[in-house]
Amino acid sequence: MAEKLRIDKLLAHMGRGTRSEIKKAVKSGKVSVDGKVVKDSGMIVDPSAQAVSFEGERVSYRNVVYFMLNKPAGVVSATEDNRDRTVIDLLMPEDTLLGPFPVGRLDKDTVGLLLLTNDGALAHELLSPRKHVDKTYEALVSGNVDGSDIEAFASGVTLDDGYVTMPSELVVLEVRHDADGSANDEEDAVTSLIRLTIREGKFHQVKRMFQAAGKRVLTLKRISMGPLKLDESLPEGRYRELTDEEVKLLKAHRGASRA
Repeated sequence: MAEKLRIDKLLAHMGRGTRSEIKKAVKSGKVSVDGKVVKDSGMIVDPSAQAVSFEGERVSYRNVVYFMLNKPAGVVSATEDNRDRTVIDLLMPEDTLLGPFPVGRLDKDTVGLLLLTNDGALAHELLSPRKHVDKTYEALVSGNVDGSDIEAFASGVTLDDGYVTMPSELVVLEVRHDADGSANDEEDAVTSLIRLTIREGKFHQVKRMFQAAGKRVLTLKRISMGPLKLDESLPEGRYRELTDEEVKLLKAHRGASRA
C-alpha cells in the first residue's frame, strides 16, 4: 500500500511542477481527487485508494522505480561524472525525479543489461558478495576458445593480482576464421563468440579472465543478471520499466546464495 501524503508532495514527486507551482495550480482548480476539484494543496491523500488528477489527467503515484536499460558503449555506469555522459543522462527528466541509480556497473565500452532503480534494499541483495548472483555475458574473443578454456573457467581462473575466481560456465557459440585476411593482426584472424556466466563481479573480471587465458575480449555484452534477462527488442541506449512479473522475479530471487 502506498503511503499517505500531501497532495502537493505527491504531484511534485511525479514531476508536475515545484511545490509553489502546484500550490497555484490547486488554487486555480486544476487538481481533483476522486473527480472533485480540491483547493487545499496540503490535503492528505492515499494514492492507493484515491484518484488524483492534474489538469484532467490521472496521476499514478510511485515511490520506487525499476528500469531496464540496454546500455550503449561510451557512457559510464554512474549517477554523475565530470567528463563522460552517464546512464542517468539517458533517462527522460521525469524518470530521474526519484533518484534511480545503476545496480552495479558495466565498463564504459561494455553494452547490455543494466538495472536502474531507487530500491536500495534490492540493489544491496543483488550486489552483495555473499549472494553470488549469476551474471551472463556474450563476448567476441580473440583466438580459438576451446575445451581447455572451458575446463579452466569451470575450475576457477587466477587473475593478474593472484585472485582465483569462482567456477564459471563458459560456452563456445561459434569460432570464426577471417578468410579474407581483413583482421587487424594475426591474433584476430580467429575469433570466438562465447557465453560466460560468472557469480561475482570483480573489476574488469570477464576481460581479466580471458587475459589470464592468453586471449583478448573484443566486444562484451551482458544479457542477464539473476532472473532478469535483457529485452532483445530494446535498442542500445533505450530503456523501459520492468514489468510487474520481472519485479516479482527479482524480489523473489533476492540473490539467493548458491551452494
